[in-house]
Formats: sequence, structure tokens, C-alpha cells
Amino acid sequence: MKELTRLLFYFIIFIAFVFSANAQQKSDSIVEKAVPVFENGEAQEVQAFSDSEKWIRHDLWVETEFDTDGDGKPDRMHVDVTRPYQTDTEGLKLPIVYVSSPYFAGVAPDVEGGFWDVKHELGEPAPQERVHADVTRTGERPIISTSHTKTWVPRGYIVVHSSSPGTGLSQGAPTVGGDNESLAPKAVIDWLCGRIPGYTSVDGDEEVEAYWSTGKVGMTGTSYNGTIPVAAATTGVDGLEAIIPIAPNTSYYHYYRANGLVRSPGGYLGEDVDVLYDFIHSGDESKRAYNNATVRDTEMKNGMDRITGDYNDFWAGRDYLNDMKPFKAALLMSHGFNDWNVMPEHSYRIWKAAKDKGLPVQLYYHQYGHGGPPPMKMQNRWFTRYLHGVENGVENDTMVWIVRENDKMDNPTPYLDYPNPDSKPVTLYLAPGAPERGILGTEKPSTKVTETLIDNYSFSGSALAQAEITEHRLIYVTPTLTKDIHISGIPQVTVKLASSKPAVNLSVWLVSLPWNEGRRAKITDNIITRGWADPQNQKSLSKSKPLKPGKFYEVTFNLMPDDQIIQAGQQIGLLIFSSDREFTLWPTPGTELTIDLDGTSLTLPVVGGGEAFYNALKED
Repeated sequence: MKELTRLLFYFIIFIAFVFSANAQQKSDSIVEKAVPVFENGEAQEVQAFSDSEKWIRHDLWVETEFDTDGDGKPDRMHVDVTRPYQTDTEGLKLPIVYVSSPYFAGVAPDVEGGFWDVKHELGEPAPQERVHADVTRTGERPIISTSHTKTWVPRGYIVVHSSSPGTGLSQGAPTVGGDNESLAPKAVIDWLCGRIPGYTSVDGDEEVEAYWSTGKVGMTGTSYNGTIPVAAATTGVDGLEAIIPIAPNTSYYHYYRANGLVRSPGGYLGEDVDVLYDFIHSGDESKRAYNNATVRDTEMKNGMDRITGDYNDFWAGRDYLNDMKPFKAALLMSHGFNDWNVMPEHSYRIWKAAKDKGLPVQLYYHQYGHGGPPPMKMQNRWFTRYLHGVENGVENDTMVWIVRENDKMDNPTPYLDYPNPDSKPVTLYLAPGAPERGILGTEKPSTKVTETLIDNYSFSGSALAQAEITEHRLIYVTPTLTKDIHISGIPQVTVKLASSKPAVNLSVWLVSLPWNEGRRAKITDNIITRGWADPQNQKSLSKSKPLKPGKFYEVTFNLMPDDQIIQAGQQIGLLIFSSDREFTLWPTPGTELTIDLDGTSLTLPVVGGGEAFYNALKED
């Protein structure tokens, strides 16, 4: 009996030990499983996710709802995936950071004659057709791009890339802002959310499932890559929770035209929508002839209208502000006030529309040029909140962040709104001084005066601003500031003018003087902001009407948004000239532009309004 009792005791001890060991093993297994980690509302780098050698990389194709290459079958988009191995070994599901681009597979080389010749009369076609460049596709499967992987995969995200329609191994045709460039990323998001299948090949039927996706997607990217998140969000696709566009082009009319004027983006004189089409068209060579004929040589040629520069259905279909109704993604927008390529109005117009819809929004502006992402902390909090669902209170953070003139990019100043809520309009008037400098002040002249300039594209705007005496521009300056002035918002000009010809360029710059070549490169040659307009469109953006030589017309238009502190010791100058060598067409010099000073004014958004402006002009 005692022997039996002893055996039973040892058996119970053994069972308890085995059970305890198994329990400990299960417990250890649970502890060792890699999961996202959050501190202070931000996703942290996790060592188990950081070994790029263990990342799983693969590619696939997602079928869309359109056929733009004319083969009778829905176009498929090429997609790559980079994810932690734990999404296979441990069944881990993670949210997605998604980047789409037309640039991943290479772009066209520069060729002589590849841009439109800008040296011709207004209202007339270019003297010759431009030369078309071909793209040689680059890249090898399965990796489309490695962008953003080192930033987001270690923090517990899966990074997905796709080539936009007609680029790389994606089927279809590039349309540069057409509907297919919105529907393509929508299809990829539908696949990531399990609503449609992916395929292992461009024409096969073997399916790929995104079993590792939580169905929460965020998008980001810069320039064209920042445009695509906006395009995707305008579809209202479920699962696109948040976007961080950086310097996005939100309207191709605003990119290639300005208030009816044919205008190039800064640094790309003679570029137009069809030039960009050729630049990105790296897709299937066998489909390029069809795409060129249907998109570039028909839709674009008939729609872009380089003769009048008028707004039409072609441009309306490439303006994302017209498609904001379905937009519901949380929006963190980033842009530079000195971006003269994709100008700062592009971000402001979409951000404001999203804010007016009551969506979660933040705005980050800096003083540099094209590009420039928000600080990593801002991006991390945004994606942590809306993709991981961590309640970090980002929706209650300050809505607007602006990098001040001498500050670093990661040290923006918080503001309650943009424009600054304390900004109020101050109207300034002109007093004569040509061919030297006139006066820009708050007192409206009591007598009617006109002054005349002669168009000549051979002089740059910066040269005209610095010239002491010239007949090729008019410039009006304030007294020297005794205190700093903070401008925040959208300046507006009204110019009453008469032209000696039926068509004339109108260019306006707001500058700070004296010109200081030693200023930091981010402040482009003392330029505060700029704007352009076609006086033929003074009544209608969609219908221009030739000017009657000698007759006066009143033209009112906005300059680019800005938030800048003009330092004491400077003067603010309003520069009015005709052809802008860096941006407009170059008609034969000699057109006379007469300005009625009594009917011309500048409305400047000044923090503190008129009182602050007056105080800044007072002698100490």
C-alpha cells in the first residue's frame, strides 16, 4: 500500500512538472512573439522587425476596373510587398504604408526639342512640334522600390509599392491626372482589404491573398508620388484611413496654367501635360503606339489648349478639388512656401477643402523649395493613430505647423490655423516713380496717373527687381520697415491695364529689398511670392477674349500663399512686368503695357492688420 502511494505521489509530481513545462513553453512562446510597440503615441522600432535580410518580398498584379491600353481586358497594376517574416510564421497582421509612382521604372532622357518652344507670339501655336522621347524601363522583379521600407517596416508596418498605369510592369496608359490614376490605387487598396483578388502574373488566374493585412492603409509620397494619395482619397475607397502627401500636384491646370495664362512649372520651361506623359511612359512597348495615339495625340492634344490657356473639361477632369465629395481620409499635408515647381497653392486648396468637410487635418509648411516631409514625429503619430488605432490624441494636436525662416525643418512653430487667425487684409496703393521706383503705401493717390512698361523677356524677374532704372518693369516699394512684418495668407492684386496688342503676359512678384545674395538659399532671391494672369481672361477663366489695344481692363487674381516674416530694414516691393523669362511664353519684345495706378492695388494679409503694418513703418 505504501509502495502504491509512493508511486502515485511520484506520478502526480511528474504530471505537474510536464504541465508546468508545457505551460512555461507556451508562455515563453507568447512572450517571444513580435508585436508593434508604442511609446508616447508613436510606433517604435522593434528589433524583430528590423532585420531586412528576413523580410519577405514578393510581387503580384491587381486587376482594375478600366482598360486604357485598348486590348479589351481590364488593366492590371504591378504591386510589390515588403513585410516582416512574422506575418507568415506567427500569423501577424499589420497595417500598410502604400506608395504609388509613375517613376519607379525610370523616366525619359532629356532630348533636344523635347519641351515646347516658348519663343513665339501669344495666341499662336509653337513654330514646330516638339520631339518625343522614349523611356527604357528599368528594374527587376520582384522589387519595384525600396522606398520607405527602412522607415516603416521596423515600426510594425507592411510597405507596398505599385507602378501607376502605363509605367513599369503595370498595364494601361498614363493619363497624367485622368480617372485611371485615381482608380488604380483604389484597386490596390481594395485588394489589401480583401475585396478583390490579386494575381501571381500579369495575365494568369492564380490568386494572391493579402492575409497579412489588417485592412488599414495609409499613403504617402512626394510630388507626383504625393499626388496619387490625394487621387486615391478622392475615390472614397474604404480602408484608406490616412494620407501624408508631400508637395502634391492637386490640379494640372494650376500646374501648367495660371489664371488663363500658359505658364511652365519652375525649372521646366516649355513643359506641358504631354511632355510629362512622355517622361513617365515606361510601360509595355507594344502598347505605346496605341497609348500615344489615343491619349497623348488625341485627348491631350485636343484638350490642353496651349493657344488660349483657358480652363475646360480636360483640365476640370484633372483637378482633384472637383472630386472632394467622397474624400474621407485623415490628411496631413506638407509643402514649401518657396516651391516654384508645384506651388504652395496646390496643398492649401485640398487641405482647406478637407478641413471644411470636418475631417482630421494637419498642415505643415516650410520655407524651402520642392519636397520636404513633415518631421518623423508628426508622420509617426499620424499613422500610429489612424492605422494602428492607438488613441494618442493626434486629432487634438495643433492643426498648423510652420517652419520659421531660421529654424530647422524638425522645429516648426505651432499655429491655430492657416492663414494665421490674427492676419487681416491691408490694402496698399501705388504712387508713380517710373522708370525708377514708385511708392507702395496705404494712402490712395488723389490724382489719376498711368505708367508704362515695355515687354522684354530677355530680362529676368530678379534682374528687373534689382534694376535702379528700366523701362521694362514697374516697381513700387514701401518705406524701410522699422519693425518686422508677419505676412500670413494669400495676397491679392488688382491691376488696371491697357495693352498695345490683343494679347499680353502679366506677371507680378512681391519682393523684399534691398536684394541680399547672402540670404539662406531657402529664400529664393528675396522673392516673397508671385503670380501670373492672362488679361484676356479677366471676366472668365474658361473663355478668353482678345484685348482692344489701348482699352483699360481690370484684372484681379491671387498670388501664391505665403507665411513669411519680412525683417526690419527691408522694403516690400510690388514688381509688375509682362513676360516672365522663367515661366511664361516669350513673345517678340516691344508690347506696351500701361498701368492705371488709381485702379491698381495690393491686398496684403498682415498678422496684426493695419495697426501692425503702420507701426512697422514708424520711426523709432
